[in-house]
Amino acid sequence: MNRIILAAALALGSFAAFAPTAAAELNPVAVDAREAEPVGRVLIRLRAGDDSAALPAAAPQPATPVSERLLRLGDRAGVSLRLAHSVTADIHVAQLLISQRGAELETTLAALRADPAVLYADADRRRFPHSAGAPTPDDPLYAATPGATGQWYLNAPAVTANGTTLAAVNALGAWSTTNGTSGIVIADLDTGVRFDHPDLGRADAGGRLLPGYDFVGADGGSGSNEFLTANDGDGWDADASDPGDWVSSTDLTQPVFSRCSKSASSWHGTRTAGILGALTNNGTGVAGMTWNSWILPVRVLGKCGGYDSDILAAMLWAAGVPVSGAPSNLYPARVLNMSFGSVGSCSTAAGGYQDVIAQIALKGAVVVVSAGNEGGAVDEPADCAGANAVTGVRHIGTKVGYANVGLQVALAAPAGNCVTNGGACLFSIDTTTNSGASGPATDTYTNQANFSIGTSFSAPIVAGIAALMLSTNGNLTPAQLLERLQAGARPFPVVTTDDTGAPVPMCALATVGASEAFECNCTTATCGAGLADAANAVNEALRPIAAVAIPAGFAAGQSVTLDANGSAAACGHSVASYAWTILPNSTAPGNPVLSSAAGASTSVPAPGSGTLNVEVTVTDDAGRTDSAVIAIASTLASTAAPSQAGSNACPVAIPAPAATTTPPATSASATGSGGGGAIDALSLGALAVAGSLARRRRNRGVAALTSG
Repeated sequence: MNRIILAAALALGSFAAFAPTAAAELNPVAVDAREAEPVGRVLIRLRAGDDSAALPAAAPQPATPVSERLLRLGDRAGVSLRLAHSVTADIHVAQLLISQRGAELETTLAALRADPAVLYADADRRRFPHSAGAPTPDDPLYAATPGATGQWYLNAPAVTANGTTLAAVNALGAWSTTNGTSGIVIADLDTGVRFDHPDLGRADAGGRLLPGYDFVGADGGSGSNEFLTANDGDGWDADASDPGDWVSSTDLTQPVFSRCSKSASSWHGTRTAGILGALTNNGTGVAGMTWNSWILPVRVLGKCGGYDSDILAAMLWAAGVPVSGAPSNLYPARVLNMSFGSVGSCSTAAGGYQDVIAQIALKGAVVVVSAGNEGGAVDEPADCAGANAVTGVRHIGTKVGYANVGLQVALAAPAGNCVTNGGACLFSIDTTTNSGASGPATDTYTNQANFSIGTSFSAPIVAGIAALMLSTNGNLTPAQLLERLQAGARPFPVVTTDDTGAPVPMCALATVGASEAFECNCTTATCGAGLADAANAVNEALRPIAAVAIPAGFAAGQSVTLDANGSAAACGHSVASYAWTILPNSTAPGNPVLSSAAGASTSVPAPGSGTLNVEVTVTDDAGRTDSAVIAIASTLASTAAPSQAGSNACPVAIPAPAATTTPPATSASATGSGGGGAIDALSLGALAVAGSLARRRRNRGVAALTSG
């Protein structure tokens, strides 16, 4: 796994501008993603069982402790390993005595991966923010005002005084069907959040933010240097608030910050949370993509990014998978938004992000990740199979210069764009933020002067659309949701000239080291299926789900029963009819006949040779349809359709946490301004005890280790 750069779509600090052939765009990349940094920790998943082959076989032996297994593994691989902490029962973070990089690191990883006790081993690198007909909401910053564009990206595509906003996602059209439901939780894995922002607020006080959790752990140092990245004085705890992620000149003297530049706090998590679900139609500030779904803040990024091991643990926890050292998540998320990454390719099929995304999919959760802002190939983890990678487009629908592209991209959404002409940033992605340069100060909003641009903000737009889709049809699996999200996408426009009159080329596939850092016309091979459209996506989600149960096996000539009773309609609807037909592309001889063409089930004789392709079309009470194809050979049938669609089309409303008078936890940040989240009474005790145990465990495990 490679280092990820948070494509910080923020007007903070200085941003290097690419040198495209046409009008220059601001580039939100704040650090160089292509430079390798030393690695001091390795993420290892051990196989089940005991690998202590040296023990005598005369009598059963107790299981070898993980710490001992890692010591022996290191001996066999020729490297010194010490257990730092465990993520789950079989995923562990091991400290290297001496940090490694380049060929030396690859040799070590190869030796570890070759060991029979290891399922996978990956470098524990740091990841960085990708920086930064419903009723029209009455939020004052939503509607366009004279000389401004407001939240242009939420409207329907239109011609405005400032330009044609072909990339706008038509959230307004989706809101005529649903504003989202409190039965859906969206996890925002980011820098944490400002709970006191008036357009976000705590769920137990009428706001949108659940308590969440802080997964930013130790850097591997000791004493005052142990929690530099965390910037709140401790490791994992129940306080998901953002204390700030500024980097000062003094910070740059610390090795752990050598990869970053001096910068003010980004408030990146507060910005992405506002896009996902700012309080809407409340007469204040901005509107969110969803109006009712809960936002679960999960802090994974601190000063100068965050480590893979913490991020992977947070991903599992957010989806409801138990994580060692963290309390149970009382609010498992169906959607995970991750606006961070770094250059590189997703690790092996079994390892790291790929493994965790697969586990999350089994829980029914969707992972949405920003593609990155280097103007090249898609970052990791956005390029992992199962991740829904989102690239960024300008207001007119062309790829914005800095956005990464590639075959892994699912679709494109507005990222904000500002031509470097010294004027206002007309097409900022306006959202919630804070004005503090270091610790928190006044809660406020981004705008054309303090703007937000980057694929960081494309991702939560799409994550919000996913939550709207699940609110209307909670039976959708991650794969089905992606298919329908893409089916609802609008075609990419083709623009002949840019703002200066220069020709706009077609986008080409980017690779690491090759640059696509200029405006270009998107294709489905570079920017995904099309432009995200919330209204179309919700309409796709409203279609029923065709499900077919098929027999495990049979003999040629035997009657094969196909049962579509497991099909299901979207929330508030029912299946009205079924239609079966034999497709003309069948290769089976003769003229087979279905026993029924209209019932919930049918049967047909298995062919002696060739393949019989049968299609069932399920229609709901609103006339919407979905189809599934079953291929029947002489002894076996197969289909891509599920055998059962599920029974949670209308997600059950999740009540807000009980109000508590317990004072919020306070982070001991460098400025004393961290803040914390009040939590519901049922989980307060468990979180406090688990957080204390986790801190003590991690402190003991790291204190004696060499930092790196």
